[in-house]
Order: sequence, then structure tokens, then C-alpha cells
Amino acid sequence: MANGQTQVSILVPTYNESQNIVSFLKSITENLPKNIITETIVIDDNSPDGTGRIVDDYIQNVKKIADNTINIIHRKAKQGLSSAILNGIQRSSGETIVVMDSDFSHPPSIIPKMIESIRQSQYDIVIASRYVKGGAIHGWSLKRKILSKIATKIAKNGLGVEQNDPMSGFFAFKKNLINGLKFDGIGYKMLLELLVKTKGANVKEIPYTFKDREFGNSKLGMDTIVDYVRAVWKLYRYGKSNSKSESRTSVKFLSKAARFYTVGATGLLVNYLFSLLFVNGIGELWYLHANLIGIFASMSTNFLFNKYWTFEDRDFKPKKTILQYGKFMMFSSVGALVQIGMVFSLVENYSISYPIALVLAVLTAAFGNFILNKKLTFKEKLWS
Repeated sequence: MANGQTQVSILVPTYNESQNIVSFLKSITENLPKNIITETIVIDDNSPDGTGRIVDDYIQNVKKIADNTINIIHRKAKQGLSSAILNGIQRSSGETIVVMDSDFSHPPSIIPKMIESIRQSQYDIVIASRYVKGGAIHGWSLKRKILSKIATKIAKNGLGVEQNDPMSGFFAFKKNLINGLKFDGIGYKMLLELLVKTKGANVKEIPYTFKDREFGNSKLGMDTIVDYVRAVWKLYRYGKSNSKSESRTSVKFLSKAARFYTVGATGLLVNYLFSLLFVNGIGELWYLHANLIGIFASMSTNFLFNKYWTFEDRDFKPKKTILQYGKFMMFSSVGALVQIGMVFSLVENYSISYPIALVLAVLTAAFGNFILNKKLTFKEKLWS
């Protein structure tokens, strides 16, 4: 037992989890390996529903069960999930860190597999994954599934992350892996920052079934989306400043194409948010009018992101930028027509199912947009 030294620290950030927390802490203890000394640290962001007080009472009644000690960090305000995890790491004494939510969406029964993979199989990071074979998601709306897929796509294509579920909130890692690293703690996806800043670490994904919370409210909101965009931008800049420039033409071309597709994915999100904003909020417009505004907004943000990020054109002189903007909008409109025509043709003439036809049409139109904008809007050599 390593002479009584804590071997595993389980970090549990909480905010308004009064209905879940006691049964969750009991479940952790019941599922922990019997031969390992652990500590469970609850990091509470001054929950208005009294989560922190409930944990205090629980600790008083059950200070230690077997080889698991329970502690709590009381924070004065809601400061965000990643920053809570960082606070927990600072106070932890285990060689291995496990991070998980307290709403039972992350089943404690998976913890032993994660610890075993870290301790016995020499992995540096273990991710409980929803998107590998055997993993699943139960209880999510279509909207949330789409947002999750878009966020994952952005992480993989925009930041070069190879794992299937870099957005998981359920993961374990060796504490010494982060020695000397500085974390920003923006937003709610600490794992993504860990993967980007420990490039080359030995990572394993194990499947689990995510079940949406039974009690309490989801923390996903507009502020979460904004924080995610900020975090991705910071991590992109970090990765660029810490990598050698790529000289292979094929890799440069594919990298820019991946960025273009990633921007397109963010455009879907912008379109969705603006459409909802104008149909339910500002002006309460007819849904088709609201959708047109959403399309215009997404095309405009796509132009700015592609100019600055994909094609790395930092010259924003008004005349040049307006000309580029006009070309970009024109090619995007042509791409939309190509997409519609291709979908119609594949469905009507070749009897291909609509979902498959839509995917093929979107990919084809987007690639055409990329080629036209690369060559004609941003004046780059085609194969560069």
C-alpha cells in the first residue's frame, strides 16, 4: 500500500449537485479497488443549493471508508470547471489523478479499469470514451449530439488531436505528466488542453456509456460554447508556437483543407445560433427569414476565420478585404447551389438515400469552395 501514501486522487467538481452528491460519493467508495489508497476531493463552486454543506455533513459522519478519504474545497464563486480541476490538482496528493462529473453521467464502475490502465499498462492518459467501439450516449437530444460532434471535429481537425473523444470530461492521468506545464483553465474541457500540451503522451481510450443526468440541470449554455471557442483559439496558438514549420507541400495542402472544413463546421454552429436568436429572440422573425440571417452570419464568420486562420492572410486593408469578401460570398453561394443540385440528382436519379446524398454533396461543395477560394480569393498556388 505504498506505506500509507495516497496513490489515486479522484477530483469531483460540483455546482448545484445536492440531489446527487451523497449517493455519488457512496458509489465511488463502493467501486474503488480494495488494495489502493485513494482520496476523493470535491471542489464546490459555492453552490446555491447547499452542495458544499451537504458534503461537509457527509464527511463529518463518514470521514474515511476503507482506504478512501473524502475532502472538500470550498470556492467563493462559480469560476469554471477547468479552474476547479486545477485547484483540485494543486491540493491532491495522489500519483494518479481521476477527473469525473458528480451527476452519474460518468459511472464510478469504470474507475478501476482506468486506474489499472495507468498503473499496470504504462499509459500516461486514459480517457473514458463515448466514441470508441462499445461506447454510447443515452438521453441526449439531437441538438446536443450535433454540438458534441461539431466540437469534437473542431478539436481533431483544428488542433491535430488524434483521440476519438477529446471532449470527454471523464479521464485519468499521471500527475507527473503535467510537471512544468501551465494551464489556462478556460471553459469546461480540461482534457483537450491536456492532450494538446502533452503531445506524444501514451493515451488509451476505454468505452463507456454516457447517461444524461437524472437530477439537476445541464451546465451546457451559450457561455460554455463561447469558452470553448476561446480555449480552442488559445490552444491553436499554443500548438503553432511550439511546433516546427511543416515543409511538405502535401501536408500543407491537407492541413489547410482540414482547417477549411473545420471552419465550415463552426459555421453550422453560428448558423444554428443566429437562426434561433432571431426566430425566438430579437424581432421574433419568420423562421425562413431567421434562417437567411443565420446563413449570412455563418458565411461572414467563415470568411473571417478562413482569411485569418486557414489562409493566414493578415492584411485587412478595407479595399482588399471587401473584394475578398465578395468573392468568398459568391463562391459560397455557388457551392450552396451545387449542393442542392447534387442532392436532388443523387436522390432522384440514383436512388441514393437522402442522408448519404447530403453528406456527399456537402463534402463535394465544401471542397470546391476550398479550391476556388484558395486559388481565386486568397491568390494562393493550388498545390501549396
